[in-house]
This record gives sequence, C-alpha cells and structure tokens, in this order.
Amino acid sequence: MLKPALVLAAVALGSATAAAHIVVDPAEAPVGSSVRATFRVTHGCDGAATTGLRVVVPEGFIGVKPMPKPGWSLKTETGKYQGSYAYYHGKTLSEGVTAVAWSGGELPDAYVDEFTLFGFAARELKPGEVLRFAVIQDCAGGKTTQWTEIAKSADDHPERPAPGVTLTPGAEPHHH
Repeated sequence: MLKPALVLAAVALGSATAAAHIVVDPAEAPVGSSVRATFRVTHGCDGAATTGLRVVVPEGFIGVKPMPKPGWSLKTETGKYQGSYAYYHGKTLSEGVTAVAWSGGELPDAYVDEFTLFGFAARELKPGEVLRFAVIQDCAGGKTTQWTEIAKSADDHPERPAPGVTLTPGAEPHHH
C-alpha cells in the first residue's frame, strides 16, 4: 500500500502529463480552493480492459468525496492526516479519505472514461507544490499498471508518471 506522503512532490518538475496515459484535470488549482479532480483513463493495460482504478489521495488534499460511477463499485479508505488542516467555516480536519477505489466495471481498451473526486487544496499548502496522486489501474487478466513515478528533474519523463495538480496562489479567505 502506498502512503500519501510518498506521492506528494514538493516542487513542480516539468510537465510529464503530455506522455501520461492517466491524467488529472485540472492541471492547476489555487491553494485553499475546492477542486474537482477528474482522472482520465485513455487505455487499458497492454490492450486489456480496465476493471478497477485506485487513487491514493496526497497529504493536504482534504475533505475528499468521490463521485459514484454507474456499473462500478465505490470504496473509500480513511485515516489520519499527517497534520491538521483548516477547513470550511472554522472546522479543522485531521483525518479523512486517503484513497478511493472504483471496481467491478469494464472499460475496454478502445474507449476513454473519467473518474472524479472532489476535495479541497488545504490553505496550509504552498503555491508551486504539486499534489501527486498515485493511481493504480487494474485490468482484465490480472494485469496492473501503477502510475506512481515522479520526475526527478525537468528533463526526466517517467514512463508511468503519477498525475499531479500544481498549486497556484489562492484567493484571500472570505469571512461570512
């Protein structure tokens, strides 16, 4: 099992998404904002249909709620965060969803689909940080592809990069 701390990169190191086969949209989001993170699956594993997708939630991406998909089972894993984070209306979160898994469906290699979760880029994060989501893609025939690699430099283009959201400066918090 991958730990969220292992998949959080502190600095953006170039864009590996051009070569990625699982990408997350949006590519950028403001610190302290709600984020609809949509993971696009563009192919199966060596031609085999995708039958499951597990997304490990990085530290600092809090208040996660996944979107159900018709025909797929949905499970979440919860646990303690490494720290506590300010949330809406003065609430503090120190635990929540740490992974989301969709399974039991079938996405043929010839088709594209999207898997979505909503969360909040914690105010304690810094612009320029990249939230890296480790994604494990299960396919028919017991095949698995792990999209977990992180570029070590701007010139490094991993074969199976972990999709990431680069954080930008956030807006001033509103008080109601």
